[in-house]
Amino acid sequence: MTDEKQPFEIGLDSYSLKPLNLSPLACLEWAAANGADGVQFSEVNLPPGRAVDGALLQDLAQFAKSRKLYLEWAGGQHIPFDLETGKPIDLASINRGAAEQAAALGTGAIRSCSGGLMRWRDDSPATEVFIKAMAESLAGQRRMLEDLGVTLAIETHFEFTSFELLRLFEMTGAQPGGFLGICLDTMNLLTMIEEPVMATRRLLPWVVMTHVKDGGILLRENGLVTFPVAAGDGVVDFIEIFGLLESLGRPLRLSLEDHGGEFLLPVFDQEFLGQFPDVTPLELTRLLRLSLLTKKKVDAGRIAIVERSRWPEVCEERVRRGLRNIREIAGRRGGRS
Repeated sequence: MTDEKQPFEIGLDSYSLKPLNLSPLACLEWAAANGADGVQFSEVNLPPGRAVDGALLQDLAQFAKSRKLYLEWAGGQHIPFDLETGKPIDLASINRGAAEQAAALGTGAIRSCSGGLMRWRDDSPATEVFIKAMAESLAGQRRMLEDLGVTLAIETHFEFTSFELLRLFEMTGAQPGGFLGICLDTMNLLTMIEEPVMATRRLLPWVVMTHVKDGGILLRENGLVTFPVAAGDGVVDFIEIFGLLESLGRPLRLSLEDHGGEFLLPVFDQEFLGQFPDVTPLELTRLLRLSLLTKKKVDAGRIAIVERSRWPEVCEERVRRGLRNIREIAGRRGGRS
């Protein structure tokens, strides 16, 4: 389905279509019917009587092959304890199960997300506690992941900054192209007080999966507010980011993720901002510039915050538009390559 000048396969993350309650095969059908090259399954909406077993994985692989669609998989986690209770979890078993499923599908990476929002909670342990525990657990999973030929791709979520993830990789002895990598969520970087292009440059060698998500950032009396918008409509510089990803010189899919909602960053609170010690004046001023660009787009009626409760109303149309926009933006780079 990909134009020969197109440097990327362009698809979507299943979470974007969550309100439709599609089965995995129906999700692939939707992708094929709406111009996508594949699906990253962040979640699997199982029909009654089905489980994520060998039969389902075989059905998915065969269906995707028949439609010439790519498959990407999730199910990984990287924090070795429950974020609500603080109790340890069997992280190695969770990741082995997800990695075995990915291997059965013939895909070499699993997206890893453990929930996030720790910095927004007063009772959360310090970030260093998380990183130390993760490093110990993930280093012990290296052999398993390498034997299965699967990379655990940690999403840039509301959990850790790019600086902290790089420190984690160093602590585990990981190398780019090995057992640990990055699922680059381009909009979530804003929510971790990072300028998306700068953060992409930092993480670039590690990127093996993507969540191509656009957004805006607004300055309010109580801090900064970030929110997703249709891909291509916001202030994330996809032309620059896609150019960086293309420079890797290896196959990489652009999987669109979109949803409603907004996220408050109480950056005027010294304790909150103190949890982001790597923020520099340069990066913060670039975010303020993006805030100015966002306000211009909002004032012109080009973008707006969509509450999560309204996402089902706009879901399909916005995903279709995002796919079209990503293909057009990526195609511009492909035409120059």
